[in-house]
Amino acid sequence: MMKTQKRARVILHRYLRQLATLCGLTLLSTMVSAQQLEVPADVLASQAKRVAAIKKASASTVMVFANEGKGGGSGVLISPDGYALSNYHVVQPAGTAMKCAINDGELYDAILVSIDPVGDVALIKLLGRDDFPYAKLEDSDQVRVGDWCFAVGNPFLLATDFNPTVTYGIVSGVHRYQYPAGTLLEYADCIQTDASINPGNSGGPLYNENGDLIGINGRGSFEKRGRVNVGVGYAISINQIKHFMGFLHSGRILDHATLGATVSTDEKRGVIVTNISESSDAFRRGLRYGDQLLSFGGRNITTVNGFKNVLGIYPRGWRVPLSFLHEGERIDTFVRLTGVHSPEELLARVQPNRQQRPAPMPDSEDPETPEEPMQPKPAKPASPELPAVVQPFYAARRGFANFHFNRLNQNRVWDAYTQQTKPETAKGDWVLRGKLGNLGDATITLTKTRVDAELPQGKAFAVLDNDLGQQESPRGSGGLLVALHLWKHIQQTGITQFGDVYYLGSMPTPKHKEKQDVLVATHSVIECRFYFSPSTGLLTSMEMFPDLGVDPCEIYFSEYESVNGRMLPRRLEIHHGDTVYGELNIEDFEFNIGERTE
Repeated sequence: MMKTQKRARVILHRYLRQLATLCGLTLLSTMVSAQQLEVPADVLASQAKRVAAIKKASASTVMVFANEGKGGGSGVLISPDGYALSNYHVVQPAGTAMKCAINDGELYDAILVSIDPVGDVALIKLLGRDDFPYAKLEDSDQVRVGDWCFAVGNPFLLATDFNPTVTYGIVSGVHRYQYPAGTLLEYADCIQTDASINPGNSGGPLYNENGDLIGINGRGSFEKRGRVNVGVGYAISINQIKHFMGFLHSGRILDHATLGATVSTDEKRGVIVTNISESSDAFRRGLRYGDQLLSFGGRNITTVNGFKNVLGIYPRGWRVPLSFLHEGERIDTFVRLTGVHSPEELLARVQPNRQQRPAPMPDSEDPETPEEPMQPKPAKPASPELPAVVQPFYAARRGFANFHFNRLNQNRVWDAYTQQTKPETAKGDWVLRGKLGNLGDATITLTKTRVDAELPQGKAFAVLDNDLGQQESPRGSGGLLVALHLWKHIQQTGITQFGDVYYLGSMPTPKHKEKQDVLVATHSVIECRFYFSPSTGLLTSMEMFPDLGVDPCEIYFSEYESVNGRMLPRRLEIHHGDTVYGELNIEDFEFNIGERTE
């Protein structure tokens, strides 16, 4: 036994000596290699670029804290005056006011501006500065699978020191569609990433490798018990949010768009219309059952998900290009998108104490719990309990998240217009003289009680004491005379006395690529939409709807000239449906005050 033990000690001693020798040689080799190793310059440059991008991006990242410490999440600043994006499900528990921090170490009061409960987006405004660091909005359509990206935010609400958490990864997929499963929330055209997105990251930014904003983090896939991210997260594309940006500044509760048609894929991989509402604008543009969609919103449509992705990135009311095959003929047109929900339904779904709980995605093949935002808690109603610092920035009105910001934009748009057009100097009756295209002379007289027109086709009139919605003269115009009366009327009364007026947001038109500021104004039974150029402030077009289920009379105003210090349009192009009624070239304006221009 003792011999055995002695022999074992000898063997162990030999082994330790050999190991010591080996370690010494390895250490010596490592020291020599370290002395000879030079890190390539491009590696150092890449690392420096990454550090700089993270530093730049972290400065614009917002930590959102609900009042009284009841939850929170993340956000990102997008303007120096404090406007920031987040998720709807992040800000809802806070109600109208919340606390926000950035990595300057300060805690700021913030106010809710607008919500998009369908797309899970909210706009808030941090108060107290006009020089906030903010993120650059990139073109998310240029994002490719394999691109480096990183998420910054407040996972598990750990950023109590106001220093956000950074997770790095790649873009795992683009144009992902998430089935709404019976809830308001619908994630369309998403960016998928393996950068860790955990509870609390919601609403925070997803940046590209340069530190520019490509998306807003919203969903992640989690292991069932631990709520730990399993490597699949989703961000709302920043291009979708760009479409909604003007609407988000309106202070409204926003809805997403529908075409008014359902589609499926046929055996030849074409996307075919399977049902369509006869009251939809698409039906009025000629779309029918069995037609094949070719492109929509500027994208080729080859799958049902591709179609849903396009729908998901547009707000209610936008007009987008549509191409389809009807009986073998290609038709290219613009369609006006209607809303997914009725205003009353949408309002009821976001009311306090009507908690929305997203259901799991059906037929999921993943063993993990499907992607799911943190559940919104019932919002606190706005009340005098709002902190004094935010009270001047809030106004309650049914159908609005915060009417204060709608009023701000109404005044901004109208003031810019009236500064140039001086409508207060054009009171009383109007007479417009000119030519209707190449057809001949035209004279239109607008008084308080009626509108009379002498046109090459003959005389026409509209009696203003009668039902305006039933007067579509002259024939084929969709109600040009009533539209001109309302154009005159809003200039003479202003937006405060015209009727119910609100700021819709900004969106393009078939004739203007630049997004136009839109005021919606209701007078009697008539709804009008007035479009203003944000660069010039001038009225560029108007739509007059005798009824929301029919094509409006559209007037495009152009060739503005200064007439006695007032900018007036010399050319009016009138459309109704898919046809151009005519072009009215105004040679002479006459107003009641005795002013006459030649």
